[in-house]
Amino acid sequence: MNLVSPLLDLPLMADDRERIELALRSSVRTADAYLTEIASHLIVAGGKRLRPVLAVAAAQVGSDKPVSNEVVQGAIACELVHLGSLYHDDVMDESTTRRGVETVNAKWGNLQAIVAGDFLLARASEIAASLGNEVSGLLARTIGRLCEGQVEELRHTYDRGRSVPSYLVSIQGKTASLFATSARIGSMVAGHSTDITDTITNVADAYGMVFQIVDDVLDIVATDEQLGKPAGHDLEEGVYTLPVLLSLAADTAESRELYDLLGTPLTAKERTKALKIVRNGTGLAGALESARNYVAIAEAECAKLPSGVATEALRRAPRALLESLVDL
Repeated sequence: MNLVSPLLDLPLMADDRERIELALRSSVRTADAYLTEIASHLIVAGGKRLRPVLAVAAAQVGSDKPVSNEVVQGAIACELVHLGSLYHDDVMDESTTRRGVETVNAKWGNLQAIVAGDFLLARASEIAASLGNEVSGLLARTIGRLCEGQVEELRHTYDRGRSVPSYLVSIQGKTASLFATSARIGSMVAGHSTDITDTITNVADAYGMVFQIVDDVLDIVATDEQLGKPAGHDLEEGVYTLPVLLSLAADTAESRELYDLLGTPLTAKERTKALKIVRNGTGLAGALESARNYVAIAEAECAKLPSGVATEALRRAPRALLESLVDL
């Protein structure tokens, strides 16, 4: 599924993505070949580069010119934060594959993965500092938001009574905040006004909320083959996402059965049963309705921006995430 086709269709985006790839690889090159290999591992493996693409799209609002090298540097700083968080996530989750390759922790060990993740965050901070105090402070605050969102999720592991507001706070911190910061940095470095930058930030924040809700819906409705991992992985890990929380809140025999199943690690049979209950209940529809509300927020914010191809791509991007579910 191509989740960002409206943004990828922007004029010059192919050239800008090539610049981003080159800059990413260069940013983690060190005198130590071993560290360079580990730090480059997920960069070489590829990825959608959603956060740098958003930064570039934000910079292009109201302009048809190529983005500056400073915008590219801001974009890769955000991607390095994302990559560093993935290194750490894979250690916490004991994951063995990512993007079709072995995870760093699986290939080199947990200690190397943690240190390499720290190195990526350090390089991101160094690049952000080169763009000025405002960018540097913003990225530092965002790294803090990622941690806050992750801790909010961790403290509710296997919590059948977790509230929807807790879920929303968590995904806003651990997912949406970095999307918002990527777009904000792109806009700031491009020299947009404060009003335009604030509006673009709101668009990207809503995009990030849609992205995570759709990802959580996919974990329920997609097949193992489509996901590249067992469906219901979050359920198995005790992470109860919006479709599950809304299913638990329904006053039905099925919701009570689901409640009895959850709260502790699941067997394969229990996971299959829990997935069936959520798939057949009202929780999925409620989650999608929540995603649609964030799509509407993004579209309303885009109406405040200067018209043009970049604004139109930003307007279409959140809805494209929802439409990606149609093929499943």
